[in-house]
Amino acid sequence: MDKNEILQRIESLSKINIDKMYLNDFLLTWDKSADEIDATLQTAEILRAMHGHNISCSTFDTGLAISIFRDQSTRTRFSFASACNLLGLAIQELDEEKSQIAHGETVRETANMISFLAEVIGIRDDIYLGEGHTYMKEVARAVHRGHQEGVLPQRPTLVNLQCDIDHPTQTLSDALHLINTFGGVENLKGKKIAMSWAYSPSYGKPLSVPQGIIGLMTRFGMDVVLAHPAEYNLMSEVVAVAQTNSEQSGGSFTQTMSMEEAFKDADIVYPKSWAPYSVMEERTRLLQAGDQDGLKTLEKRCLETNKQFIDWECTEKLMQTTRQGQALYMHCLPADISSVSCERGEVEASVFERYRVPQYNQAGYKPYVIAAMIFLSKFKNPAEKLTQIFNRGRARVFTSD
Repeated sequence: MDKNEILQRIESLSKINIDKMYLNDFLLTWDKSADEIDATLQTAEILRAMHGHNISCSTFDTGLAISIFRDQSTRTRFSFASACNLLGLAIQELDEEKSQIAHGETVRETANMISFLAEVIGIRDDIYLGEGHTYMKEVARAVHRGHQEGVLPQRPTLVNLQCDIDHPTQTLSDALHLINTFGGVENLKGKKIAMSWAYSPSYGKPLSVPQGIIGLMTRFGMDVVLAHPAEYNLMSEVVAVAQTNSEQSGGSFTQTMSMEEAFKDADIVYPKSWAPYSVMEERTRLLQAGDQDGLKTLEKRCLETNKQFIDWECTEKLMQTTRQGQALYMHCLPADISSVSCERGEVEASVFERYRVPQYNQAGYKPYVIAAMIFLSKFKNPAEKLTQIFNRGRARVFTSD
């Protein structure tokens, strides 16, 4: 994107109705309007282009970004830090084990104590089904109340870095990858994407990625196919969202218990392991009860069930059945790679290796998506602010030229 195109994108952004994003959180993609999704993608691309042209996107002279990770993370953790740094914010991660939370500090108190100079709070909480999204909303209520009562000079924006229901920063990054791969969002209409369960020698992987994919890609008029063995169902509420989205966008949403059927003539394949909804419910109850013996029994049972579907693997043979044998392979990473990270896994090593660079590019959109979410919540007229940043023309890296 050249500089003239950047200005054209900003002009296009100015015509989108996004008033409700100002001073609001970003928790679930299906809670956002089509215009708000479009604005997030457009803003991410503008920020990425300006960064590529060595234009500083810094909009904050001071301010803190807080991250709370209740699960392991590499890509999302560093993408959040990169996004906040891009906008000029300092980053501080809350280690709950080293805070007073371990001594019984309430969510309301913690949320206010960390937010005195905070502009954004990013949270990953995907382990407990029925808990992560609920926790994020509780933090949101706490900082909103703190701001109303004069405790906080500003109300920090909350960004969902993955909960038990959705993973919006991942799926919007995936969407940008598709938009750039196929030459525009309009070219996604009619494309077939297979969101398929795949075998893994581990259990308990969250539902939020496959749910996020079917909840977002059905908004672009795509033909979305969800494939999984009968036992590995997703949340019925999210499946209903996907069905409604597909009807409104002119695409389609179908379900199958055949990986082969899903891959046939697909333009994009997304083989990814997840745990059955019923297992995640049981796992949550056992974790909350501290029942270690029960967890061990559940894990053993689930791994045995997984082995029944060890052939649900993205192989070279299966890839040949996709459209012209050239479907785009996608994964949120890290993937379980057969003969590399495990004996048998989600994908054959040769398939993964062939798409390694495109997958890294796929992940590379995430800092800009997160930055866009923050940016649109902090400025009432984001197009005007982006124009100011562009016209300021401050170099991100000073050179001798």
